[in-house]
Amino acid sequence: MIDRLLTNATLWLLWLIRRVISLNERPYMLLSAASLQPWLARIGSLRAQAVFLKAKDRCPAYRAFLEQQGYQQRGSWRLGELPITTKENYVKKYSIVDRCYGGRLPAAGAVIDESSGSSGLPNNWVRSAEEREDVKRILQLNYALIYHDSGCILLNCFALGPWATGMNVSMSLVDVGILKSIGPDQKKLENTLEIFGPDYRYLMFGYPPFIKSFVDTTRLDLNQYRMDLIVGGEGISEPLRGHLLQYFQTVISSYGASDLEINIGVETELTINLRRICMKDPELSESLFGREMPPMIFQYNALDYVIETTETGELLFTIGRQTSAAPKIRYNLRDLGGTFTHKELATRLAANGVDILQLAERQSHFPLLFVFGRSDLTVPFFGAKVYPTDIEEIINADPDLVTTINSFQLASYEDETINRRLKVRLEMVKHLAGTPPSNNELHEKIFTGLCRVNQDFREVTKMFDPSCVEIEVYDFEKGPFSERDIRIKNRYVSD
Repeated sequence: MIDRLLTNATLWLLWLIRRVISLNERPYMLLSAASLQPWLARIGSLRAQAVFLKAKDRCPAYRAFLEQQGYQQRGSWRLGELPITTKENYVKKYSIVDRCYGGRLPAAGAVIDESSGSSGLPNNWVRSAEEREDVKRILQLNYALIYHDSGCILLNCFALGPWATGMNVSMSLVDVGILKSIGPDQKKLENTLEIFGPDYRYLMFGYPPFIKSFVDTTRLDLNQYRMDLIVGGEGISEPLRGHLLQYFQTVISSYGASDLEINIGVETELTINLRRICMKDPELSESLFGREMPPMIFQYNALDYVIETTETGELLFTIGRQTSAAPKIRYNLRDLGGTFTHKELATRLAANGVDILQLAERQSHFPLLFVFGRSDLTVPFFGAKVYPTDIEEIINADPDLVTTINSFQLASYEDETINRRLKVRLEMVKHLAGTPPSNNELHEKIFTGLCRVNQDFREVTKMFDPSCVEIEVYDFEKGPFSERDIRIKNRYVSD
């Protein structure tokens, strides 16, 4: 009991210090110093333990979950010995009220978000006023550190309404610039840029497919405008980043999830340049990440998040905030990836003849999080896993496909002779200029592209005929693309 009180008192003092540091971006940068990282990781672990103790005592769902899983602490407490929570065994099994502390919704100031439902039916998540304020403060600090400009017009093109990302971006950044919440509406976005004109600096937020569709089809001359872009909701390939950099001064991706919170990790100059050199050097990417095609790479604060990796490569997240409405402990998003400390990355790069200091002039020493994508959104094919990011890479790296294809879907199935087949459905852009590639040309581009970007696919090609990869072409918003909801993320895996 005394140990617990001492731990809580220590954490309260550390929280107060962090709160003071977080009032301004300059002292906050001190947290990214190399010498502090082991301490931040240790404090993050203590915060995770405090959240566990509070959840065990005060959260009906988590207490019942521990009993159902047969958890019993043996010896010293270890986070890695706690049962893993998932959408299936925890979120869908227990009510939203029972998942909150005290078995009730928090008082006024709480917000209920809804996930996009990209992997099934949407779920609801409760955010307390305190946790929203904490996320708001960190998002504002990141904004100030990256853009150094309080006079931007912020154009929020994420889905609005109950969806987590759009509303949280608007609520968090309304104080730091001139905000307009547009949603994924191209006409409203065009009208806004036209009304306010090129004299302002714009910071745009949105899903990568929406932003790509906008720059490809807008009637405006975007080169007249000074714009920066933050994308989220799904990964972005380097060819797509290059495509968007024709119109935006910077393109940065942020990592988060409705299940947890937005802005868990953010791309930095270091992570972007690391990904770019791995694109040019598949052997380096293989050495660092186990795949020739590099993942998305972010940096995160170990003080706030403890991130683990399972034996199967799935990421587990624990948020060390006791003021949340509901605990998130060892939650499995089904994202595949891993983590490095900055020191570990420097050592691995040096072993491959790369000096980490050459990747960025100024570097944060926060740890790195790398993400390949959703494990439940991959498509199995002859033992290989085909990722939506593989197809995105192929499309955006090809000058013909990037202006022709609006979206795609993957499916793996057995035909009437019980042979495994991979189906790639392609949706044409809305206003197609010129003659699109023939089905044979598309098949050649997709098949050879998969061999290039996915070494597992390349290895298993000897096991099947190329005709086992099928291409289906649809006009814009026709066939399986006809019921798309522009407010949520694209669905890339179909039945």
